[in-house]
Amino acid sequence: MRRLNVNLNTFAQIIVMANKKLKFNSRTIHGGQQPDKAYGAIMPPVYLTSTYAQTKPGEHLGFEYSRSHNPTRSALEASLASIESGKHGLTFASGMAAIDAVIKLLHPGDEVISTNDLYGGTYRIFTKVFASYGIKFHFVPMGDIAAVEKHINTNTKLLWVETPTNPLMQVIDIKAMASIAKANNLLLAVDNTFASPYLQRPLELGADMVMHSATKYLGGHSDVVLGALVLKDDDLADRLAFIQNASGAVPGPLDAFLVLRGIKTLHVRMQRHCENGRIVAEFLAQHPDVESVYWPGFETHPNHDVAKAQMDDFGGMISFIHKDNSLKKATQIVSSLNVFTLAESLGGVESLAGHPASMTHASIPKEEREKTGVTDGLIRLSVGIEDSEDLVADLTQALG
Repeated sequence: MRRLNVNLNTFAQIIVMANKKLKFNSRTIHGGQQPDKAYGAIMPPVYLTSTYAQTKPGEHLGFEYSRSHNPTRSALEASLASIESGKHGLTFASGMAAIDAVIKLLHPGDEVISTNDLYGGTYRIFTKVFASYGIKFHFVPMGDIAAVEKHINTNTKLLWVETPTNPLMQVIDIKAMASIAKANNLLLAVDNTFASPYLQRPLELGADMVMHSATKYLGGHSDVVLGALVLKDDDLADRLAFIQNASGAVPGPLDAFLVLRGIKTLHVRMQRHCENGRIVAEFLAQHPDVESVYWPGFETHPNHDVAKAQMDDFGGMISFIHKDNSLKKATQIVSSLNVFTLAESLGGVESLAGHPASMTHASIPKEEREKTGVTDGLIRLSVGIEDSEDLVADLTQALG
């Protein structure tokens, strides 16, 4: 299967020019984009079609069937490539579908090294789906480079990194992981969901693949589910595009449109997420009833210096533990919030609160969770873009 951008050379040239000439904030709006060729529409139309007319068998305008390519989806993929400083974007029905495609690059007997603080859905697909096909997964503290190197052998094929991690906000040195990957001929994939390309761009730091749950910050409005991969290498992009088409876990055109619309305000939303995140983190850190706060912006946070070097700010994701550190107390707090909504997910304009042990990380066995610090008392916040005084007041009453 051929990628769309080898069929539409003019479109590809526009993408390259946008990557070279525009700064990040401008790329969120213009990167990889051009007015619609039919009528000059500024936003790409939502092409609700399954198939496309051909003048002769195999002779068409770059589109044959919407599982393979769709103009709205292609516009989103071009935008993603631009804002992540990549060359190729691929989109999927969800972030998990994007992860599924990456692991399908591997074969029985291959091994993967990943972080020990990991999103529960990723842990689940690794251990409950792909492990049964003979792929072995190691979960190690990737902030410790020696711990990563210790697990590398001739079967190792992939390093899978989350940074900041979910939910303890561990910071992993992407450049260091890229150096290890290069020295051992490994692929390096980075889940950049928590940071978004506004805060860090792993391809610029040496990663081979960037994965996003675009449901989160990229979409930004809690109204769409979509996943994405961004790459620089042509051959790797071809292999993943083949899996994308063959497996068929692609997003619909309306989903692609919603994420593309969300990306156009990513930079202004992330500015407020970061501002509010700092205020909430500092409030929690000084609260007498809060025992621990996990936020990469604190100088005392593990690997803060790495975060400061590879991130442009520290984001709006925060986890904390009440000094009671019990399931009962955590449940009481999250159930008492009014401005924060108790819900799964993150990265939307509205503030959300979650209880990882019973929600996002429930698929990880309790003993494994607690080894890394994901206790029953841990609460995770996705700080939105509301007025910060309202957010602090809401936490004050819930903690009180």
